[in-house]
Amino acid sequence: MQQGGWMGGTGLGMRREPEVTVEVHVRPGDAQRALRSEVLAGLCGEGGLRELSPKWLYDERGSQLFDEITRLPEYYPTRREREILLAHAGDIARASGADTLIELGSGSSEKTRLLLDALRSTGRLERFVPFDVSEAFLRQAARAVAGEYPGLRVHAVVGDFERHLERLPKGGRRLVAFLGGTIGNLKPAERARFYGQLASGMEPGEGLLLGTDLLKCRKRLFAAYNDSAGVTAAFNRNVLHVLNRELGADFAPEAFEHLAPFDEENGWVEMRLISQRAQTVKLPALERYVNFAEGEVLRTEVSCKFRPEQVEAELAAAGLYLAERWTDAAGDFALSLALKR
Repeated sequence: MQQGGWMGGTGLGMRREPEVTVEVHVRPGDAQRALRSEVLAGLCGEGGLRELSPKWLYDERGSQLFDEITRLPEYYPTRREREILLAHAGDIARASGADTLIELGSGSSEKTRLLLDALRSTGRLERFVPFDVSEAFLRQAARAVAGEYPGLRVHAVVGDFERHLERLPKGGRRLVAFLGGTIGNLKPAERARFYGQLASGMEPGEGLLLGTDLLKCRKRLFAAYNDSAGVTAAFNRNVLHVLNRELGADFAPEAFEHLAPFDEENGWVEMRLISQRAQTVKLPALERYVNFAEGEVLRTEVSCKFRPEQVEAELAAAGLYLAERWTDAAGDFALSLALKR
């Protein structure tokens, strides 16, 4: 529901609400069109690995399941990143010199508050820019932050970080936070493109705070993505429910086994759904069908694990130099502060 009048600006428009400004760059139907296009290319194409983007894992049910995953004893990244922020949010605020925090992804978590509190303690914090693809979620999160931080300008941007990074509002000294290890869902060429696009819109001295999961014992990695309670398996199979709902498909989720092994060659954990029998799946919305052989794999996500020097080199290639790096006590996870040259 629109609140207030339309304002001029780039993209599809800006709407001024009592607490926040919301700038929208995602059209109604964009997600449906993107899903259809990706399924045609990733599932219906001839030959090669069948693959979908991990973004389709995160409908409402998928997001709930992922929240459960973050609390599992085997899944360490969320706890380790929080540990770093609790210990070093003040250091991050001082080293960045930022007066604006831009967060790519969730704007409602405790991590956001830790950074906002630290930046506010410097006396410089003026603006918060949450960026997310879900307009309903973003509006709720932005209003919550505005209510908790009186006087803070909140400028929410509804967009996809793969397409709309150039829409991030300018001005001030900005710190872009990309947390949770989400960068690991991008393959090397995709990461290079992301860093390049982000850096091209940054001014000298502006920063990127990047969360990366570090390479570690393969047994621990396997346990983190193949938990004993089966929550990650339910999360992975949920994408089949999404396809059934959105495309009228007739996937039988129980006919696919979850497995997430570590790929040594590529340095990533690979989320797979493995067909347990030969089967044909109908996709009425696309007027197509897909044949799966027994044992055939549908890849739904990669989660890259990094060496610190690899992260530094990739950032440097985009013109971002590493100013500081912090890890948790166990050395499982890292937060890197990179500044534009």
